[in-house]
Amino acid sequence: MKRTLCIIMLAGSFFAAGAEELVSYQLDEAEHVEIIADEPIKRPLRQVRYAQPYVSRPHGEYPVPFTLTGFDQELTRKYIEQYSSRGGRNWLVTIMRRSGPYLAFIRQEIERRGLPRELIYLPVIESAYSPTAVSWAGATGMWQFMRGSISPYDMKINEWMDERRDFWKSTLGALSKLETEYKRVGSWELALSAYNAGLGTVLNAQKKYPGEDYWALCERKVFKNETIQYIPRLLAVSYILSNPRRFGIEAIWPEDPQWTRVPVGRSVDLAIVAEHAGLSGAELKNANGELVYGITPPDPNYHLKVPASLAAAVTAVLEDPELQLIRYYFHTIRSGDTLSGIAQRYGVSESQIRGHNPGLQEKYLKVGQRLIIPALKEINLAAASPRRDINVSFSGTHLVKRGETLWSIALAYNTDPETLARLNSMGLNDTLREGSTLKTPVSR
Repeated sequence: MKRTLCIIMLAGSFFAAGAEELVSYQLDEAEHVEIIADEPIKRPLRQVRYAQPYVSRPHGEYPVPFTLTGFDQELTRKYIEQYSSRGGRNWLVTIMRRSGPYLAFIRQEIERRGLPRELIYLPVIESAYSPTAVSWAGATGMWQFMRGSISPYDMKINEWMDERRDFWKSTLGALSKLETEYKRVGSWELALSAYNAGLGTVLNAQKKYPGEDYWALCERKVFKNETIQYIPRLLAVSYILSNPRRFGIEAIWPEDPQWTRVPVGRSVDLAIVAEHAGLSGAELKNANGELVYGITPPDPNYHLKVPASLAAAVTAVLEDPELQLIRYYFHTIRSGDTLSGIAQRYGVSESQIRGHNPGLQEKYLKVGQRLIIPALKEINLAAASPRRDINVSFSGTHLVKRGETLWSIALAYNTDPETLARLNSMGLNDTLREGSTLKTPVSR
């Protein structure tokens, strides 16, 4: 029997959100194709609706692999317009290039767990895919964990490291957190709302308005404005980056680096390891951005993240007993020395000195005794004390130069353009006047 594939195209929306490959499969299977258009095909930006598209097949409807709803919401359309503007496209291109070292790992983990593909783009709106991002509230890392929320997810914060900046552990933690919240609230829209606003906020909303979904709860204004805009922003970014050429963006799927973890068991300087293993020092440092000093902690359970292709070379370096993989100072105790004074002088903490000098007790310091001090200052650390959480204040200023936009300035200050627009009482795509002054974030 002759099979006919009928494709009804409503303002071009049929091919939206990654449906091209499904349509291609249908075209290969059908013996005859009819395309019925009820109006001229338009670019997605000019569509009246951004409805979730589907493909009709002889045995039923096969939805595109998007899970979230709301492509037809007015707020989603607004963000599609904003992110597909010239400044928005440039911003997205920069962010996706930045995601290169981490994107494959995150995508593979999402696929392994069977989670919504939109989560690939969640770090875009959380942190602009920056492992070192810090919010005004102190949330840190690519997935923006608060200090008090990491204990269930095998992440630590100490003088050596802040594992909210660990792309591997923070990704596993964020996806586990989202899975748990999904099981509690019953929908991915509400699970994401819980990720943004807190699980208690969503559970209270569900208790007050049982049976209502995210969009209905947003209509009731039970969430703060940030949460009301959170999912529309994610949908818009997902929509555009899943259809880059449709929006005039060159496909941005960087090479897929494969990472593995190797045990270290002692303190080593990443720069020295990289030098002996024939690896880029910057690459190794970026992959292990949780390390405060670029030196691994004296923790036998710590694992270094390295490219899988170089794991054998790195392991050989780590296991070579002849190689000195960390630089030290040797301090001879003089009269009047205290442990705190020595620590301040060398820019380390007292516990770091104790860690390299087993059995050391301050009350038994002896004149002439030699201490081993890890040479942290040699790795470009000017501070005399360990780095703590960075607090971000939006008390800085920026003098606008010709051609700058909120998008380009946001990239320069490692923040998002929506925050800049809100702080300066502007629209996201407002034209900036040369010589004007904007409020910007500063770290302190």
